[in-house]
Amino acid sequence: MANFYEMTAAELARILRAKEATSVEITQSVLERIEAIEGKVRSYVTLDPESAVDMAKEADKILGAGKGRPLTGIPIAVKDNMCVTGKRTTCGSRILGNFKPPYDATVVRLLKDEGMVILGSANMDEFAMGSSTETSYWGTTRNPWNTELIPGGSSGGSAAAVAAGEAIVSLGSDTGGSIRLPAAFCSVSGIKPTYGAVSRYGLVAYASSLDQIGPMAKDAQDVALMLNLICGHDPRDSTSVPREHPDFTDFLDRPVKGMTLGLPTEFFSKLENEDVAGAIADARRVFEALGVKFVELSLPHLDYGIAAYYIIAPSEASSNLARYDGVKYGHRAEEYSGMIDMYCKTRAEGFGPEVKRRIMLGTYALSSGYYDAYYLKAAKVRTLITRDFRKAFESCDAILCPTAPSPPFRIGEKIDDPIQMYLTDVFTIPVNMAGLPGMAVPGGFSKDGLPVGIQLIAPHFQEAVLIQLSAAFQRATDHHLKRPPL
Repeated sequence: MANFYEMTAAELARILRAKEATSVEITQSVLERIEAIEGKVRSYVTLDPESAVDMAKEADKILGAGKGRPLTGIPIAVKDNMCVTGKRTTCGSRILGNFKPPYDATVVRLLKDEGMVILGSANMDEFAMGSSTETSYWGTTRNPWNTELIPGGSSGGSAAAVAAGEAIVSLGSDTGGSIRLPAAFCSVSGIKPTYGAVSRYGLVAYASSLDQIGPMAKDAQDVALMLNLICGHDPRDSTSVPREHPDFTDFLDRPVKGMTLGLPTEFFSKLENEDVAGAIADARRVFEALGVKFVELSLPHLDYGIAAYYIIAPSEASSNLARYDGVKYGHRAEEYSGMIDMYCKTRAEGFGPEVKRRIMLGTYALSSGYYDAYYLKAAKVRTLITRDFRKAFESCDAILCPTAPSPPFRIGEKIDDPIQMYLTDVFTIPVNMAGLPGMAVPGGFSKDGLPVGIQLIAPHFQEAVLIQLSAAFQRATDHHLKRPPL
């Protein structure tokens, strides 16, 4: 059987339309790849091969009748925090270990309507709280480029699955960098769309004003195909913005000559890693050769981004996670005396250390007498950061910066030092705070052969600009063509 798992969704779509292979054959190729390497990588929480093959058979019927759509028959992994009817959805947590949603998330319904093949739920940091996929109750996902290293988080399973050939494309969610960090660490392409561009209905909430679903894929073309599918207004999501989105594939071949990229001085003053600095310098040379101009700019309130984020996100988490009490669904303690004791023991057993830490942080920030000093002040800082970006985009089409301050680090290296772990998000968090679209693409490799990602940031609802720039960069480089030596 051909190694279909190594191909992109666009390549496989052409093969399916030409009837050179069936969706069942492609799905079997990916399932065999999963069987061969999943023990090393651990991308998935739940796999459903039988259901995947059934979906592939249905896709072949649709294709045979000439009714196929651009992604019909393509196998996909879905992050474990998006509801799939009747399938275990745990958010990487013990407290939801037996939860099977009675409905589909809007994005999942769109995948099914397209005729895509859902392979299973991808591993993640518990309730998306983490930068390394080490806080999952179900174990750590490993980086396909070096299984001693983290894949990034919180969508580590989604990124590792695409990089390792365990899925053709995947869906992740991004609250403070959770799509872009793992994309950079696993050398795949991933985009966090504008807040409100993709429905959050059926996404289990971490921080409702920051969470956003987005695709991860081998290249910009597949990202564009996925954006075409999932972007759009959803009346069931009150934060979904009613607006038309362009056909993102129209921007894949557009020249970038004459465009301007901004370089924020505050980002680059924090850049100490030679490998990351080298990748950004190389990317600049590539863009300049394509006719892109560069301008230095300032985002003066950027330094307050992480501090404000770790007030806002835990505060919203504290509120959102109050629903997990052992009464209605999910894990419940077996031994308790009275209702209050049942609540306490259930939550103590059900949540891991990082989730408890953030619930306590958020509860404190929202408590009487502290709300104004913490949450309200953080919200004001958020407004200032948004204004900084708005002013910056007056002088450029997009911003170029690192995705992460270093290449992927070793499993266990930062898990006991929350501050160091939080600083991993220093380049990604401001994008969420301002609700902007940001895209990570492979930017090369460190001297040790580890992936380094670059990040592009655009104004609100300008995902097309990110696709245009990323596609041009990938035509001029081959970083995205390299595959891990598993």
